[in-house]
Amino acid sequence: FASQRNLHINVNISSGNLSDSFPSGDEDNTFTGNVDNEINGNWISAPTGSIHEARLKAKVKRRLRKNSSRDSGRGDSLSDTGDVVRSVVPPTSPKGKLLNRRSRMGKGRGLPKKGGAGGKGVWGTPGQVYDEDKVDVKDPNYDAEQENCVYETVVLPLDEETFEKTVTPIVQEYFEHGDANEVAELLAELNLGSMRGDVPMLAVSLALEAKASHRELTSCLLSELCGCVLTAADVEASFHKLLKELPDLVLDTPGAPQMLGQFIARAVADNILPKSFIDGYKGRVDCEYARAALDRAAVLLRMSRWTGLRIDSLWGSGGGQRPVNQLIKEVNLLLKEYLLSGDTVEAERCLRELEVPHFHHEFVYEAVIMVLESKGNRTLQMILQLLKSLCASTVITVDQLRRGFERVYVDMADLSIDVPCAYSLLEKFVEQSFDTGVIDKKLRDLCPCRGRKRFISEGDGGRLKLSSY
Repeated sequence: FASQRNLHINVNISSGNLSDSFPSGDEDNTFTGNVDNEINGNWISAPTGSIHEARLKAKVKRRLRKNSSRDSGRGDSLSDTGDVVRSVVPPTSPKGKLLNRRSRMGKGRGLPKKGGAGGKGVWGTPGQVYDEDKVDVKDPNYDAEQENCVYETVVLPLDEETFEKTVTPIVQEYFEHGDANEVAELLAELNLGSMRGDVPMLAVSLALEAKASHRELTSCLLSELCGCVLTAADVEASFHKLLKELPDLVLDTPGAPQMLGQFIARAVADNILPKSFIDGYKGRVDCEYARAALDRAAVLLRMSRWTGLRIDSLWGSGGGQRPVNQLIKEVNLLLKEYLLSGDTVEAERCLRELEVPHFHHEFVYEAVIMVLESKGNRTLQMILQLLKSLCASTVITVDQLRRGFERVYVDMADLSIDVPCAYSLLEKFVEQSFDTGVIDKKLRDLCPCRGRKRFISEGDGGRLKLSSY
C-alpha cells in the first residue's frame, strides 16, 4: 500500500494539487477510493456501474486468453457490451489437428515435430539413408550359424497327381499355339523331380487321342525338349512305359500300336532315341500290341533307308500350315478317288483329316468345276450325293457352301471358254441341288444364265438376220 500511496501522491501532484497537509479522514477515503478504482493495474475514474462492467470485461478477457490455444479456430470476440460473439466459422476438425505437426503446447517456432521425422508412417527425415543393421553378438537371440545363410525360394517336387494336373493343361495349350519354347519355359519353372521322365509319356498319350497335326506337334516338342529340359534317358524310359501300357491305351485308341510305332520311328530319326532301342526288344516281347508297335517302327525305318521315305513328315503338316497349292492338289485327289470308289464315308473321313474347315469352299468349288468338265450325268449325281451327305453331317457349313457356289458364278465367263455348254450344265446342277435341299432359293436365283442370241428372226417369217453375224 505504501507504493500505491506514493503513486497516488505523484498523480495528485501532477494534476495540480500541491497541498502538503491532508486531513486524516480525507486521506483514508482518498486512498480507499483509489484502490477501488484500480482494476487489474489500470486506474479507472468512473462510477460504480462502470467499474462493475470493467471487471466483467477483464474476466471475459482472462477467459478468452486462457482458451485461445484450445479454441483458436472458433474466432470468438468480445462485443462492446461485454458479450462473447462467436463467428460462423466452423471449428477445426480433429482430423485436421492430427495432420498438423506443429506443436500444440504454445511453444516453439511452429516447425514440424522432430524435424519432420515424427508421426505415424514416417521413417525418418526426407533424404535420410539408413545403414545396414549390424548384428549384435551380445543379443540373446544371436545365432552364429545364420550369418552365412542364403535364403532361396523352394519349389516342392510334384507328385503323380499334381504332375498330371499341372502338365496336362500345358500340353493342351501347346496344341493350340504350337510354341515349344513356351512349354520349355513353363516346365523349367516346375520342380519335376522324379516325374521328369513322364513328360514324354503324358504328351504322347494325349496326342494319341488328338489329330494328326497334334501328333506332329508332339514329335516336334519332344525333339525340342530333349537337351534343355529332358535327357535321352528320360525319353527312352517314357517309351518303355508306353510299350508296357499299350493294352490300356488300346481300349481308348484302337490304333495306338501303329501310332506309337510311328512315334518311335520319328524319335529315332530325330536322334532322341538310340537306334538300338528296337533291337533291344527282339525276342523279348510277349504283348502283341507292343510287338505290332515295334514292327511298325522297324518297317518305317527300313523304308526310310531303302526308299528314301521322309520320316520327318510322317504325320504330315497341320491344315493351317500347308501351302494353298498343296491343299488344292489334295482336294482334287480326294474327289477323283471318290468318283472311282463312290465311298461317301471314306471321302468324309479324308476331308476331316485335312483339318481345313476354313478351306471347304475350295472343295465345293472344285466339285462343281468337275461336274462342268465331265459333261456326264454320273459325275453330276455322285457329286450331288456327296455334297448332300457332307451338308447333312455339317462337315461343310452353309457359309462355305455358299462361298463355293458364288466363286463358280463369278468364274463362269472364263469357264465357258473351255466348256461351251457350261451355263446349261451349271443351271441343271443348281436346279437339282435346290430340289434335293443342298442350296436354298436365294443361292439358286443367283445362278447366271447366258443370254440367248437369235440368228433367225422369229417375227420375219424365219428369214436370216445378217446383222447378227
